[in-house]
Amino acid sequence: MENTKVVFKEDSIYGEVQLFSDDKKAGKMDISVAEGRLRVYHTEVNAAYEGRGFAKLLLDQLISYARENNLGIIPLCPYVLAQFKRHPADYADVWLKKSINN
Repeated sequence: MENTKVVFKEDSIYGEVQLFSDDKKAGKMDISVAEGRLRVYHTEVNAAYEGRGFAKLLLDQLISYARENNLGIIPLCPYVLAQFKRHPADYADVWLKKSINN
């Protein structure tokens, strides 16, 4: 059974989207949130869990979190940027295209 959650370091803008499979950490996304912007830096799935669609589960949790908290996403992670470019209509409401250099 897979579970995802968003966790922030204490008193920090930095955190992770975490994915657990049978209570073992299987993957994560490194993120930060400030001034209504969610930056995603890196997506990682442990090698033992590759090929199961876990990166997409992390992306789905990231998108849900952004929508629930009215955040725009700056996709600095190549995986997330590729997904946004591949399915722009699906992410148009959360993708901050022109804010990448801000």
